[in-house]
Amino acid sequence: MVVLVTGANGQLGQAIQSISGKYPEMDFVFCSSSDLDISDKANCVAVFSKIKPNFCINAAAYTAVDKAESEPEKAYAINVTGAKNLAEACKEFGATLLHVSTDFVFDGTKITPYTEDDQPNPTGVYGQTKLDGEKAIQATFDQYYIIRTSWVYSQFANNFMKTMLRLASERDSLSVVNDQIGTPTNAVDLAEALLKIVSINHENLTSATCNLPSLYGIYNFSNEGQCSWYDFAKKIFAINNITINLQPIPTTSYPTPAKRPSYSVLDKTKIKSVFKLEINNWEESLRNIS
Repeated sequence: MVVLVTGANGQLGQAIQSISGKYPEMDFVFCSSSDLDISDKANCVAVFSKIKPNFCINAAAYTAVDKAESEPEKAYAINVTGAKNLAEACKEFGATLLHVSTDFVFDGTKITPYTEDDQPNPTGVYGQTKLDGEKAIQATFDQYYIIRTSWVYSQFANNFMKTMLRLASERDSLSVVNDQIGTPTNAVDLAEALLKIVSINHENLTSATCNLPSLYGIYNFSNEGQCSWYDFAKKIFAINNITINLQPIPTTSYPTPAKRPSYSVLDKTKIKSVFKLEINNWEESLRNIS
């Protein structure tokens, strides 16, 4: 079972690499952007032709939310054209695509967790390109899993947790918004979920009673629970025994080029039911890597 992972040097790509040894039945091929430029269709076809993967996990994405507002072409090239290129390559070579999307496809106006059936309505370039990438995959073929996630952090690459720890080493006080509510997601937990989907998909492919068409589609995944960015920062400092003057502020006091959803908690009922996942609470997962 050959599993191609794009975006190998990114946060999720590194998280998958960190647990890949637990899956000896999977032959992983990790490609960084220099190995595989997903925005280049010919490059995608060449890599797929050489590797002939059974599965492709697309961990490559343009995730600079604010920068996307001034670089829409770059965001589109990776998040839309790249997703389409991978879907077309998967279709041509008979592979299954696992594509990671985001809570930013929603506008954040709900007050209850978003389900997979809720109507997307992104408010910025990043969210729109991720939604357009989803649509490009859906228009190409049926053999896909789109996994929407939120607030991803880990010991790898750049993320909110590492930024807070760095700033705490440089400053005596910090202000963090407390009116944006969502759920932190440990990248390793997300990686484990993706590989479980790969395993179950592979088992179904080789079983006499294959029911894959009923499994393909869109799923939500994050850790359990919810918090504000302020709550998240407070817990990061508490777990790491860091004393700092941390102040809650409203979003209006911290303007950014891109508008953030004020509420983006994801309902995980579907993924837990279909793939029998047990998902850690966000606080528990944060303790696991701090």
